[in-house]
Amino acid sequence: MATGSTFQWTKPMELFSSGKPVKICAPMVRYSKLPFRMLVRKYDCDLAYTPMIISDSFVKSLRARDSDFTTCAEDRPLIVQFAASCADDFADAAEIVAPWAMTEGYGACLLGKPELLYDMVRQARDRVGDPDFTVSIKIRIHDDIRKTVELCQRAEKCGAAWISVHGRTKDQRCQPVNCEAIRTIKDSVSVPVIANGDIKSLADVDNITEKTGVDGVMSARGILANPAMYAGFDETPVQCVKDWLDISLSLGTSFQCFHHHLIYMMDKLMSRAERRVFNSLASTSAVIDFIRENYSL
Repeated sequence: MATGSTFQWTKPMELFSSGKPVKICAPMVRYSKLPFRMLVRKYDCDLAYTPMIISDSFVKSLRARDSDFTTCAEDRPLIVQFAASCADDFADAAEIVAPWAMTEGYGACLLGKPELLYDMVRQARDRVGDPDFTVSIKIRIHDDIRKTVELCQRAEKCGAAWISVHGRTKDQRCQPVNCEAIRTIKDSVSVPVIANGDIKSLADVDNITEKTGVDGVMSARGILANPAMYAGFDETPVQCVKDWLDISLSLGTSFQCFHHHLIYMMDKLMSRAERRVFNSLASTSAVIDFIRENYSL
């Protein structure tokens, strides 16, 4: 399995001291790039991840670094997530990004290789000397919750500063999130715990926080469909669509990324016939013309 590391331009533990759940945009392949991160920040998202980056390619190739790791001064606080299958690659990537970052954390899904996970946490924690450097892990639950609790407790002893938990096993996709398992993990460690899975609205944030006692929540599909969800909108507002046009075009977003985000964001705004037309559009200008003609932007 792969593991992810995160680098964050702020002291992360300060985010957990407000008494309110920290609202996080999860790492999404192809989607959680700079323009989308800038969009969700306008709508009360506290933390945003980059897409997962393959650490060995990042270490070996300047071209890969320039392609995969894009940010700007306003893109804060930012978490850069790496995928790795060995501790050295993981720590090497940490050293490369560290000059840009004040803190660093690691997300992991190595349920079958816990010793490797612990080694990654230790090496990464030891490699960067910044006193504000932090390490976190991101996991799914095990079929046997006792094994998950043991993994989290050992990771905490190795230096993990917080733990993100997707409340499903690695083989589960559409089953309900196991809130009881997340609550058990939360009650078993002293570091902050983040809940991930089926967060699609502020009501979901409140519900899972009440059931599990977690310190924060992380959304992927929900925030992809509605980037304004953390600001209390039940569906993507037209202003958010306008903001996406402004941000994505100003940052030179590829057409595929530009269009795909709008397909998700505008799904509930369009009729079935409109969706068929919109999904078939093949140029940025055609998309802009369609939106302006139908939504007065």
